[in-house]
Amino acid sequence: MKTKEIIKTLLTENPQLRDSDAKLKCRFWTNELKTRGIDTKQITAHEFLVMLSQNKLHNAEGLTRMRRKVQEEHEHLRGELYKERQTTQQNKMKAKLGYNINLSCQIPKKKIIKPYTIGSYDEY
Repeated sequence: MKTKEIIKTLLTENPQLRDSDAKLKCRFWTNELKTRGIDTKQITAHEFLVMLSQNKLHNAEGLTRMRRKVQEEHEHLRGELYKERQTTQQNKMKAKLGYNINLSCQIPKKKIIKPYTIGSYDEY
């Protein structure tokens, strides 16, 4: 199966991967290693990084590029944050070109709640 088809399948079956390149790459590499008979719970981070540096795994940039291409061609596979990212980029370009960006359709930003915070050293 080609990389593009695998990415499309992953995005179809796992909607949470549509907005996270990190999660998509991890899932892709996990599947890639499984097809080679390698259990990701048994290899060390060093072994993984060696494989990645020796181009034995798909390139990270290539995977994200392919995700963008698949989402461009298949609108139903775009994530929840897609329109927000597009509107932000469009507004930046319009501002750079001198247009009044207040006239463009703006989507209100969602409040992102982080699952944990890291405290300062004084708290320990």
